[in-house]
Amino acid sequence: MVTEPETRETAGRPRAAVIRDALGVGVAVGLSGFAFGVTAAGAGISTLQACVLSLLVFTGASQFALVGALAAGGNPFTAAAGAFFLGTRNAFYGLRLSQLLALPRAVRSFAAHWVIDETTAVALAQDGRRSARLGFAVTGLSLYVLWNLTTLLGALGAEAIGDTRAWGLDAAGPAVFLALLAPMLKTSTERAVAALALVLGLGFLPVLPAGVPVLTAALAAPVVLWMKGRRS
Repeated sequence: MVTEPETRETAGRPRAAVIRDALGVGVAVGLSGFAFGVTAAGAGISTLQACVLSLLVFTGASQFALVGALAAGGNPFTAAAGAFFLGTRNAFYGLRLSQLLALPRAVRSFAAHWVIDETTAVALAQDGRRSARLGFAVTGLSLYVLWNLTTLLGALGAEAIGDTRAWGLDAAGPAVFLALLAPMLKTSTERAVAALALVLGLGFLPVLPAGVPVLTAALAAPVVLWMKGRRS
C-alpha cells in the first residue's frame, strides 16, 4: 500500500494539540444550544420542533434568527427566508474547505452538514491537510452532539419553568448570538458592515413586518463595499 508523503501540507500539528483545540471550541459553543432551546420554547416552538431544527439545520445564527422572527409574530416564510439568507455563508465556507480537506466523495455529503463557522475556523487554523481534517471532524462531532443535547435540555427546562420572559430568558438567544458574532468582527470593514446592519435593522423594525428587517440589514454589506471601493 502506497502512503501519502509526510509533507507540511499533509502532516500539520500534533494530533493531541489539534484535538485539544477542537474540543475546546466544540464544547464551548455546543453548550450555547441550551440558550437556543430556551429561546425556541419562549417563541412557542415545541421541544420536538426545536430538536428537529438543531438536528437538521445545525447552524446557530440561522436557528436563532428563525425563532426570533417567529417570536416577534413574523410570517413563517419571511422568518425562514431570513434564516436561509444567514445560512448561505456556509456554502462559501464549503468551497474553501472542499479544497483544503479533499475528502473522499462518499463522505462529502455528510461532512457538508458540519460546515459552519466553528468547524471552518478550526480547519483553516491548521497548517496541514491531516490536521485540518482532524480538527474539522472533532469540532463537528463534539459540537453537533452537545448542541443537540443542550437544545433538548434547554427546551425541556423552559417548559418546566413556564413563562421564559418572567425569568428574563427571552434575552438568552440575542445575547448568545452577539457573543458568537463579536469575535468575528476583526477588520474595520467587518465592523462597519455590522454597525450599518444594526442601524438598518433597528431603523426598519418599527415599520416593517417581523423578519423583514433582518433581510433589509443585508444591504449593509454591498453598501459598505461600494463606499470602500469609491475611496480606493
